[in-house]
Amino acid sequence: MAISCACSIEGKGPALFLIHGIGARRATFTGLVAALKDRFTCISYDLRGHGESPMPSGQFGLDDLVDDLEALRARLGIEQAHFAGHSLGGMIGPAYARRYPQRVLSLGLWSTAAFRSEDDSAKVKAVVAAMREKGIDKVLDTLTARWFTDAFAAAHPEVIERRKKQVMDTPADVFLNVFDIYAETEMGPWLHEIAAPAMVLTGENDGGCNPRLNRLIAAAMPNAELVVLPELKHAIFIEATDQVVPHVRRFLLEHDTTGRTAL
Repeated sequence: MAISCACSIEGKGPALFLIHGIGARRATFTGLVAALKDRFTCISYDLRGHGESPMPSGQFGLDDLVDDLEALRARLGIEQAHFAGHSLGGMIGPAYARRYPQRVLSLGLWSTAAFRSEDDSAKVKAVVAAMREKGIDKVLDTLTARWFTDAFAAAHPEVIERRKKQVMDTPADVFLNVFDIYAETEMGPWLHEIAAPAMVLTGENDGGCNPRLNRLIAAAMPNAELVVLPELKHAIFIEATDQVVPHVRRFLLEHDTTGRTAL
């Protein structure tokens, strides 16, 4: 059963749904929204069990997260929109587009993964297993080292601590549930079905969502482009929104169907 997720709406123009990742919040996209709201109605929301959204009853899967997104779209009365997500959000968006292709103007697959090798899958599942065995807090330093560059972490320890708190404020069963979805989802067999224009974007040094996997994602989709951001790891919207914005804004304006002249 779909959950009515808490959301924020800012801006004017075509709708853009922004979907965050594991243990994050809609605030992930604060900087991006500020840069896009002059041309797009930016709708960011908290996934079920995250932030201000209601808690789910029991386990849930990717299909349930798609149900939540469709319920939000219907509640807002938006016929068509751009959809973009980071990490797990980059899996929810394509799964939504597969089910509701008529609703999707374009897709953003940001810092996500598909076509994992056996080794890739084993590594991400080992992280989940370690969290279950040792506790989420004991593995957090390993996660943040994968999310942020060393230079950023050294210069902004308060940001790292804030992100850790965000994770720890997410109920453990929800965090592990969404991590399971991220670890076990394999989009490879069906990405070729997604005809909407897509931007596939990742950091050069993102270990789990690396350029190798993202090249395969872009190649599998019939209407996709690939952008690799130099030196960055996974937390691109916390560490370097300024590097992401030019690419995302250009892509969205190219696929703005309102008939206005692109800036």
